Amino acid sequence: MNDSGAPVRILSLESSCDETAAAVVENGRVIRSNVVFSQIDLHALYGGVVPEIASRAHVEACDRVIDEALRRADMTFGDIDALAVTYGPGLVGALLTGVSCMKGLSYALGKPLIPVNHIEGHICANYLTSPDLEPPFLCLVVSGGHSHLVHVRDYADYTLLGQTWDDAAGEAFDKAARVLGLPYPGGPRLDALAEEGDPQYLKLPEPHTEGRYDYSFSGMKTAFLNAVNKLEMTGQELQKADLAASFRHAVVESLVGKAMLAASETGAGRIALAGGVSANRELRRRMTEECAKAGLPLYMPELSLCGDNGAMIASAAYWRYLRGETAPLTLNAVPGLRLVTAATKG
Repeated sequence: MNDSGAPVRILSLESSCDETAAAVVENGRVIRSNVVFSQIDLHALYGGVVPEIASRAHVEACDRVIDEALRRADMTFGDIDALAVTYGPGLVGALLTGVSCMKGLSYALGKPLIPVNHIEGHICANYLTSPDLEPPFLCLVVSGGHSHLVHVRDYADYTLLGQTWDDAAGEAFDKAARVLGLPYPGGPRLDALAEEGDPQYLKLPEPHTEGRYDYSFSGMKTAFLNAVNKLEMTGQELQKADLAASFRHAVVESLVGKAMLAASETGAGRIALAGGVSANRELRRRMTEECAKAGLPLYMPELSLCGDNGAMIASAAYWRYLRGETAPLTLNAVPGLRLVTAATKG
């Protein structure tokens, strides 16, 4: 709340990869508008995100999504208390587009600008879906570029418990989808195909990591690639649905197993999912089953908030705003930005 008791309204912009998104959120939990311009069709021809094309598309879309977010919220810039922008991690050109846009608005409007970590945004998507959720809780963050187990100690206060040491789960799904000849975006298409297959068709190795809560998907991905190559070399027809189901099962079991181990050993009272892969059907099912067995509440973003969006950035910005954390006009994009440093891993 403002000193007057009025709600804090934050206008945000997200442009870390291939979605240009803007939103207006009140008090970190109430969505007044949430606009997403997707570039999937632009990148489908190339089988993946082309950074230069993404950056150019962001330049063209930023003004439009901001105007649309204000229109849907039935507000003007005068109704906005602060601005927020993703400044990392992500594609440097895409990030720079958003940062430059919001720095210009901040200067022109005389309104504070809050810099937001993209991964923190994904965690905060849970506050939008579940307004009753408050820290502390354990969060499994699973996206195309990240797989983390994070202890959310308080708003804007995190401890890293585990992470992937090679491929992220989303990246592994995309690569497996490419091996099966599935079109971009591969991860969601593999998830849909896996619904029709037998998860026990192909046995994949269980990854072993040095850290109890760490992940590794590189060996699993390589074993899958080798199995598919062997089937093709021997002239066997690929049972794509069964292969997809087997790979999804192996990745999800690893994600769920480490998350539940961490919850048990750290005494976490509740668990949340976050990131684009939190939309995965099998992950949501298995986490629901295991949390029910353990008697732990499970929080998951609604499907529309699993992918990149502006509302999650505005939510994350609210807690930073209350702490007085604003950005100078020298703010720059940080493509390799971390949520927490390795030194805080516990």
